[in-house]
Amino acid sequence: MKDVTAKNPHLEELGQFLKARRSELSPAALGLPPGDPGTRRVSGLRREEVAAQAAISHDYYSRIEQGRLAPAEPVLNALARILRLTPVQRTYVEGLAKQADRRRPPRRRPAPVRPQIQRLLNQLTMTPAFVVGKYLDFIAWNPLAAALLLDIDKMAPHERNYVRMLFADPRMKDFYDDWEGMARTGVALLRMQAVDNPNDPRLAELVGELSLGFPLFRQWWASRHVASQDFGSKTIHHPELGELTFDWDSFHWAGDPDQHITVWSPVPGSPSEEKLRILSSWIQQTATTQGETAKRPD
Repeated sequence: MKDVTAKNPHLEELGQFLKARRSELSPAALGLPPGDPGTRRVSGLRREEVAAQAAISHDYYSRIEQGRLAPAEPVLNALARILRLTPVQRTYVEGLAKQADRRRPPRRRPAPVRPQIQRLLNQLTMTPAFVVGKYLDFIAWNPLAAALLLDIDKMAPHERNYVRMLFADPRMKDFYDDWEGMARTGVALLRMQAVDNPNDPRLAELVGELSLGFPLFRQWWASRHVASQDFGSKTIHHPELGELTFDWDSFHWAGDPDQHITVWSPVPGSPSEEKLRILSSWIQQTATTQGETAKRPD
């Protein structure tokens, strides 16, 4: 057990996260009597109810939620069980607790994409592929991905962020059938990215911009939900190609833990695969035409 007086961003976030999860559980979830509704001044469980279930004092648990105390591992395990944390949520709180022991949060400068990785992306002429860096910034892509992702190659660098695009680019609401579901998940993914440094200036800048401009982002960010995704499927509505459906997989690059390579693949023989062939042909023809124009003498 480690009690701290100076502010620790990881312990503060851990306390706020546990408080948010406590507010979502009812007494009935723990088999407790509901009590008189008129006497409950908080939504969800009371601190003392959680503390009693974890066999710790009310003061001990209060200090955890206040960000003043790093819980011992057995206590953290008990809280994860009592608050019904999912595996992803548990990974998040364990990461915060682990990082809390660092004197300073890690500060890693964004690493550029290695030329070999960009070459690999370009060689995937029938597979949209891109690299996402810290806080879901698009940092590399191939022509197919750029064309499908609403021409990210033509955006300003600060605009090439997945979560920012979801909220700030009005085209995204037509891009996905379930925009709200995608946006909620995007916010939760961004929260998960913050585990090693909740006070990172780059994160603070992004969250500040989106919180000021978009009430839904501000509401969902405050709810402190987290998510982690490595594969799935999605359907998009491209303004020129119409509906396309892909399976997608994301791979961690061992050379930089903050970089993920994502590839989209259509089902063989599907209409989406045929549309990709058409798009790939357009891209190659455009590149050929531009190359020939560049070679012409003035």
